[in-house]
Amino acid sequence: MSSTTRRTATAALTAAAVAAALVTAPAARAAPSRLHDAVHRAVDAAGVPGVAVRVDDGGRVVETAHQARWTLADHRLRAGDRFKMASNTKTVTATVALQLDAEGALDLDDPVERWLPGTVPDGGAITVRMLLNQTSGLFDYLDDPRLLGLLTGRAPRPWPPAELVAVAVSHPPLFAPGERWDYSNTNYTLAGMVVERAAGRPYADLVRQRITGPLGLRDTHLSTEAAFRGAHGYEPDAGHLAPLLPPGTPVGDGFAGPERHDHVDTTGIDLGPAWAAGGLVSTARDWQRFLTALLSGRLLPAAQLAELLDTVPQGTGDGYGLGVMEVRTPCGAVWGHSGGFPGYRSHNYADRAGRRAVTVLLTTTFGLRAPEAAAAERELVEAAVCRMYGR
Repeated sequence: MSSTTRRTATAALTAAAVAAALVTAPAARAAPSRLHDAVHRAVDAAGVPGVAVRVDDGGRVVETAHQARWTLADHRLRAGDRFKMASNTKTVTATVALQLDAEGALDLDDPVERWLPGTVPDGGAITVRMLLNQTSGLFDYLDDPRLLGLLTGRAPRPWPPAELVAVAVSHPPLFAPGERWDYSNTNYTLAGMVVERAAGRPYADLVRQRITGPLGLRDTHLSTEAAFRGAHGYEPDAGHLAPLLPPGTPVGDGFAGPERHDHVDTTGIDLGPAWAAGGLVSTARDWQRFLTALLSGRLLPAAQLAELLDTVPQGTGDGYGLGVMEVRTPCGAVWGHSGGFPGYRSHNYADRAGRRAVTVLLTTTFGLRAPEAAAAERELVEAAVCRMYGR
């Protein structure tokens, strides 16, 4: 669910052999060598269980997927598979909020207290804008140990949005509202609650009516149950997970799921509680259609699109707008988001004009903490963006 490295390994835990063939889109018979090599190095040398990439440079599409041999018995990975997009959902939530702002149903500078009275301490000082650009100072409920069993799959139970917010506000805020930036899933759970109240409709209905329906995104939906048909995700088993975490971090039995080759198949862990902060399932093709529509101005008026792209510093050299990140690479800047959930790591970006898009999907999150895998992830994203820009 979190798109950034969590402050502690416990918080991250609660967040986050060659395959048979190279899969390419009809428009491109082979992926360019740099991207092809990066995909294969990630799996064959760095130990990532699986990688799928889709690049649309505005003229043609390249799709490639590669996986470790030991994963083949579970699922043949394809670039068109459904994937748990996790925190990429935040871009959708922010888009819905900005549409409502354009219609006058809410205002970005409305205090949270107006829409959710009594829900958040100091809610009169926290605005909708602060929720969307991650400057509210609210504690991230994923940093609370009570959420550990849920997202490891060891203690699943329903977590309604209001209960997650209650967990968050049982902790003191990290800083005064608007003082600085800090990533918190609490912000987007609250944002989902706000747009429901402002529109008078459930969040899932708003996503269907305003985003997936108009854009024809048939493979995109809000997860409501643990059952999942799509790419399989994996995390290191308890013994191999411990060395990836800070000393003394309680690992227990690790993640729930069938054991596979020193890993655990985490596909069955329920994404549903992520909701407006990270609960969407989609495909690379669907998500690129959404991102290019958003950045080209098809979903928002010019004024609201400008608000979306108005960034605050993250402290990494990149900026965070309203549910989108500006990510700078050696080949150029891109806009979008990333997502992480046990077994699923995703990067979805487009150019500023919404003409080109890139998606990088990896079938692990915690496995990327190993130095070689982390380097492979960075190389993959860079190679894919450079391919998108034709460089």
